[in-house]
Amino acid sequence: MADEIQNAEGAAPEAAATEGQAPRRGRGGGRDGGRGGRDGGRGRRDDRRPRDEEGGEELIEKLVHINRVSKTVKGGKRFGFAALVVVGDGKGRAGFGHGKAREVPEAISKATAAAKKAMIRVPLRDGRTLHHDGRGHFGAGNVTLRSAPAGTGIIAGGPMRAVFESLGVADVVTKSVGTSNPYNMIRATFEALGEQTSPKSVAQRRGKKVSDLIKRGGASDRAAEAEAAAVTE
Repeated sequence: MADEIQNAEGAAPEAAATEGQAPRRGRGGGRDGGRGGRDGGRGRRDDRRPRDEEGGEELIEKLVHINRVSKTVKGGKRFGFAALVVVGDGKGRAGFGHGKAREVPEAISKATAAAKKAMIRVPLRDGRTLHHDGRGHFGAGNVTLRSAPAGTGIIAGGPMRAVFESLGVADVVTKSVGTSNPYNMIRATFEALGEQTSPKSVAQRRGKKVSDLIKRGGASDRAAEAEAAAVTE
């Protein structure tokens, strides 16, 4: 029994038996003799996504386009990916962003983070369509946006549909003329959306009532007041 206690208390590891010998390092080259600490001594990057401005609100993410590029080097080819993402809350806020990385998930993550930082507010009529028509131009892309009555749906194709679905628009008619490049189409669409104004903002800027602006369209006093009361933004 005494021999067992002596062996348990007095036994030393074989690696530290020799005096003056440096401790062995693990695979990661860490100072603690392990695998280099938690991040392996490589300075792990923080890939956490940024929080939304309104405190963790659930957003609609639409992947519009992924482009693969290659670079020829001495050892062969290196592939990279570029992602274009549209993000919106479905309540009048949307943004787009693009990111580049060696892997697809990382490129999408970068594009999503950039889109969240560039979100804009677009006023909607009745929460379903635009207040007025608009046009956007970027590069060789020209887009036309038109408000539509209830039940029309989203008449848009390609990247523009992703923008309106994430924005929360239910009825809209669009037309794209020129390039089919998704980057130019998205930028032209957001340029047209950035010019959208609401009767409420125009009335505040001009120092008038919303009903006064609606009356000028030929509506009666009662109809103008009823429509002005329905305007939320």
